[in-house]
Amino acid sequence: MVQERTLVISDIHGCDKELEALLQQSGYDAGKDTLLLLGDYVDRGLRSKQAVDLVRRLVLEQGAVALQGNHDQRFVRVMTNKANEEEIEKFFEKGGAETLSSYMEMKAELTLAELEHYKASIMTSHAAHIQFLEGLPYYYEDDHYIYVHAGLNPKFQDWKSQPVKDFLFIRKEFYTHPTQVDKTVIFGHTKTIDIHGVPDVWYGGDKIGIDGGCAFGYQLNCLEIIDGTVNQVFVQPANNSTL
Repeated sequence: MVQERTLVISDIHGCDKELEALLQQSGYDAGKDTLLLLGDYVDRGLRSKQAVDLVRRLVLEQGAVALQGNHDQRFVRVMTNKANEEEIEKFFEKGGAETLSSYMEMKAELTLAELEHYKASIMTSHAAHIQFLEGLPYYYEDDHYIYVHAGLNPKFQDWKSQPVKDFLFIRKEFYTHPTQVDKTVIFGHTKTIDIHGVPDVWYGGDKIGIDGGCAFGYQLNCLEIIDGTVNQVFVQPANNSTL
């Protein structure tokens, strides 16, 4: 009987080198494995452009599934003039300057005052990246699991009808309460060290958290699922050069 293997990784945040190392460590084979990436490819780390480029290639050339994260959505909204003032401020507060530096190939501190210049340059040279991130789905489902970036709002019996904001941003309301689904939910977004004190994968009964906080100096986790059963976790320690 052929074993079907699924590898799940989340919150790459500009850590493309760690992602490549983790895929190699896990023995990822695009012809045999299903690779699921649960969002947040940009911000915080220093190589957002390279991370998005790698994720895009994994999706377009190797059939990986990539979901949209809240940082990806905010980056798209800023670049496409849809963000309000609060979102723009959040973008810079939450690692957006590092994303702009990566795309502009500048090491100097990038400022809000020059944002229009940065947007024009990025939309000219990397519009395909923005279109790719904007078109990513909010969830993925197989026979055994539901995969999302942030979580499911337990107030919604029909989880697919919950607001987009919940797929991208929900935290404690999700992971501290039972879900209303009969499948285990696998999610990122909230660093596992904030849930149970260590950056290892968190097993919460009806949910599994996998954000190891790579861009914060912790680790990038890869959850391995074989025939619907969690079998192993591969961990790639963070490289300080990405901080």
